[in-house]
Amino acid sequence: MSEELAETLQHPIGSGFGHGSTAREVIDGIDLSGKSAIVTGGYSGLGLETVRALASAGAAVTVPARRLEHAKEVLAAAGLADSVTVEEMDLADQASVKAFALRYLAGHGSLDILINNAAIMASPEQRVGPGWEAQFATNHLGHYTLVNALWPALAASGDARVISLSSTGHKLSPIRFDDVNFDGGYDKWRAYGQAKTANALFAVELDRLGKDSGVRAFAVHPGGIMTELQRHLPKEEMVAAGWMDAEGNVREGFKTPEQGAATSVWAATLQALSGKGGVYCEDCDIANPTDKESPLARYQGVDAHAIDKADATRLWDLSAKLTGINAFA
Repeated sequence: MSEELAETLQHPIGSGFGHGSTAREVIDGIDLSGKSAIVTGGYSGLGLETVRALASAGAAVTVPARRLEHAKEVLAAAGLADSVTVEEMDLADQASVKAFALRYLAGHGSLDILINNAAIMASPEQRVGPGWEAQFATNHLGHYTLVNALWPALAASGDARVISLSSTGHKLSPIRFDDVNFDGGYDKWRAYGQAKTANALFAVELDRLGKDSGVRAFAVHPGGIMTELQRHLPKEEMVAAGWMDAEGNVREGFKTPEQGAATSVWAATLQALSGKGGVYCEDCDIANPTDKESPLARYQGVDAHAIDKADATRLWDLSAKLTGINAFA
């Protein structure tokens, strides 16, 4: 087996953590003093718990936020005002992303951890920028541009990790290279699925491009968690999907936000992952490929289209063409 295959093999490593592990448990004993981190969407849901865990270990955390004052209020209420810096950034606005990155580079020599956590899900049809479908533009293209614009700081770390939050939503759609913007008719769930596949493929290609500079990338499925991510979904739809009962009680198996943050924190900090990357993780371990015969195939493992190396390169090239930025050109 080649060294490259050994580094990127998609199978569990026996981490000792699991579905119920929390971010606090995962980071216990880890010292991030002197380390810098950015967490998008770090002021709600599992993003807030991710920030809390990283800050508790001593990291200097920056949270870029579309709702600047709201983010400051939330982080202050969480007791994080003194350990977290909040900056303005809108992932759906390419100019805003680039402006944030320039400000960050001006004030920081390096960046050790970047967690691309923010997302929208199953939203009504919306176009941003030059007519891009909003879920693809926000969840993928915004983070693509952020990473490329911050590349000098990531490379300067010498040992940086980029975490790209995907989900089992990736199973709903591969990349629709013939119609990524759903110009032929919008489907909110297929659009979400494509965006989550894009998040997974982004980690595959970034890891390939960045590993010689010491930058490794991981895709993460955080698990099912009830957060602001569901804000576009009526209760009736979530009941019909089996996520909750008619009284609003969430079904067994959903995680708390602190449990949902655990896999991101694990992938960002675990020493056992040094020298590894480009893999899809779930429940605080590297995931198995999807077992199509399993009754849990919809909810466990990673589908082949979300870790396909050729599609990962193709998506990167498309993203570079759409956004006009490519740190590796």
